Amino acid sequence: MPGITPEEVAHLGRLARMELSREELDHFAGQLDDIIGAVARVSEVAGEDVPPTSHPLPLTNVMRPDTVRPSLTPQQALSGAPAQEQQRFKVPQILGED
Repeated sequence: MPGITPEEVAHLGRLARMELSREELDHFAGQLDDIIGAVARVSEVAGEDVPPTSHPLPLTNVMRPDTVRPSLTPQQALSGAPAQEQQRFKVPQILGED
């Protein structure tokens, strides 16, 4: 399998909106090639009888029914807020959107 080229890394960088120097492209190409090689080796070890898994132990989500319980009123929840608007926390705009 051919290695990852700096041009492919540059393409990934453009997709991620990252500006990469020539040295970074060469460096990351080698690193990505090593990562892909490691994943390929793991794939070789996993036999047909080994099911894919994300965790070595079986996991089960523990869910509880939603029940209405006493909680803070909007006024109590907002009482320590430095700013509020329409019963919500008012925070500075950070994305520059309306």
